Amino acid sequence: MWKLKIGEGGQGVRSVNNHVGRQHWVFDPDAGTLEERANVDRLRHEFKTNRFRHKQSADLLMRLQLRKENPDGSIPIPPPTIVKETEDMTEDALTNTLRRALTFFSSLQAHDGHWPAESAGPLFFLPPLVIALYVTGAVNAVLGPEHQKEIIRYIYNHQNEDGGWGLHIEGHSTMFGSALSYIALRVLGQGLDDGDEKAMAKARKWILDHGGVVGIPSWGKFWITVLGVYEWSGCNPLPPEFWLLPTISPFHPGKMLCYCRLVYMPMSYLYGKRFVGPITKLVKSLRQELYTEPYHQINWNKARNTVAKEDLYYPHPLVQDMLWGFLHHVAEPILARWPFSMLREKALKVAIEHVHYEDETSRYLCIGCVEKVLCLIACWVEDPNSEAYKLHLARLPDYFWVAEDGLKFQAIIACNLNEEYGPTLRRAHEFVKASQVRENPRGDFTKMYRHISKGAWTFSMQDHGWQVSDCTGEGLKVALLFSQMPTELVGEEMESECFYDAVNVILSLQSKNGGFPAWEPQRAFRWLEKFNPTEFFEDTLIEREYVECTSSAIQALTMFRKLYPKHRRKEIDNCIFEGVRYIEDTQNPDGSCGGASSKWEELQELCELAKSLSFFTV
Repeated sequence: MWKLKIGEGGQGVRSVNNHVGRQHWVFDPDAGTLEERANVDRLRHEFKTNRFRHKQSADLLMRLQLRKENPDGSIPIPPPTIVKETEDMTEDALTNTLRRALTFFSSLQAHDGHWPAESAGPLFFLPPLVIALYVTGAVNAVLGPEHQKEIIRYIYNHQNEDGGWGLHIEGHSTMFGSALSYIALRVLGQGLDDGDEKAMAKARKWILDHGGVVGIPSWGKFWITVLGVYEWSGCNPLPPEFWLLPTISPFHPGKMLCYCRLVYMPMSYLYGKRFVGPITKLVKSLRQELYTEPYHQINWNKARNTVAKEDLYYPHPLVQDMLWGFLHHVAEPILARWPFSMLREKALKVAIEHVHYEDETSRYLCIGCVEKVLCLIACWVEDPNSEAYKLHLARLPDYFWVAEDGLKFQAIIACNLNEEYGPTLRRAHEFVKASQVRENPRGDFTKMYRHISKGAWTFSMQDHGWQVSDCTGEGLKVALLFSQMPTELVGEEMESECFYDAVNVILSLQSKNGGFPAWEPQRAFRWLEKFNPTEFFEDTLIEREYVECTSSAIQALTMFRKLYPKHRRKEIDNCIFEGVRYIEDTQNPDGSCGGASSKWEELQELCELAKSLSFFTV
């Protein structure tokens, strides 16, 4: 059976907080009773049977394990209180309902204080990992038979009825999702007609009926080129020389949205190297399987801007195609010749230097799974026997089931049942304290286009190291609420300096319009988005502000101001005022707010909260 490991390290896994928050799955052939294994098989069968109606899993395997292992898991959940429409809600009924919810969540808490959960849905995360491991010859070394079996099951379970796969488990079939999923299955040993009702044949038919893989978007072109199933001449340029531009240039990668920048970073290195994996028998077969014409007759120049209509969410503006045409037909031939080739070599060194910096400062987690796999293969291309590549492999289990935590703490604190659930709160408090980033990125981090992170909370755990505005806001709110509770119940409060550090991060992220971006201060002009090359995404090239990030930041600063009224008071007052104005300005005529995940009523309450300098109590 599969077992979820919490807060445990492993060979080559580095950590700055003793692995608090880390979660990964391992297969134990001796685990579980016959009854438990039968139950797991039943749950899998039920999901497969209902996969077209219920496409999202419910983490049932995790729940079975945690309820068994958690000391709170044996506490029975109180029976529900039924209140008819004609009856008034009583305090006892409300308390019982809250007690039921708290008992449920207490039973699913990990021993290090966090609530494990998956971050799943997109279908284009997993295939690039399979391709990268195949290219580096590490599929069987990294993915055991049970891992491969589970990956195959996952991909098949999310195949659409028409035979294709989407970008997301609930999305329509796309060339990007279908081609990469099909290739991953072939790499993992699936034959041309394998799968229930010949699922592989149906997938291949969908791909060919929609024009073949020449229509895959730019990210897909990149990955199948690295595999050897496409040609670099059919890709729009990804020149590493952009890293050599002066920082004042509007096209400098340092001005990009961090996620885009960090994806482009290893991509530009691999493009500059023109790296292609070994042309194996499987690669040659895929060249025949996935095209509507012979491989050697394909017009690669035309293929550069060919995208299937199912994938084309953001068509290239003319100015972008003109830029790619110039780089492809003029700049690249020049850079390939001496002495300009020396510039390429210098650019490659700068690009890989940025790869190594990101790897080391994130303990080889990287900012996300897309960049993680790209950095892994870039390190292998530089040196197949490098320590960096080995450290990358050691961190792969973290991404087999990615965590997103911290969002349920406040609801527990606000319900006045604290003493009944003291152990749950104490564990959660310890996790919050252990998850705050305590240092900025190493060295001259501004030279590497990084922002301050000391005092922040990340999207996952402290080892990740990347500051996020709303995660920091939510983390600060929870820490402040814990600081107002009895220490004998929840443990020692955080030091004031830790609160100050969090405030510093929040204040540093606000944009001139009062809103808050997710990762970094905005650095680029809006018009740069016209050059977004990812045809299936929009708003990916530059950082932008979000209502939900602004909301979290304002709530945290308002709460902090009540408890620490003298610390940076003028700056905090101004930040809250500008943030409230941003939220009001983003309201649409129908009452909604652009980009908001919160209800407008909640935002109205937030604005009133901030304006009146009030502070909600527990």
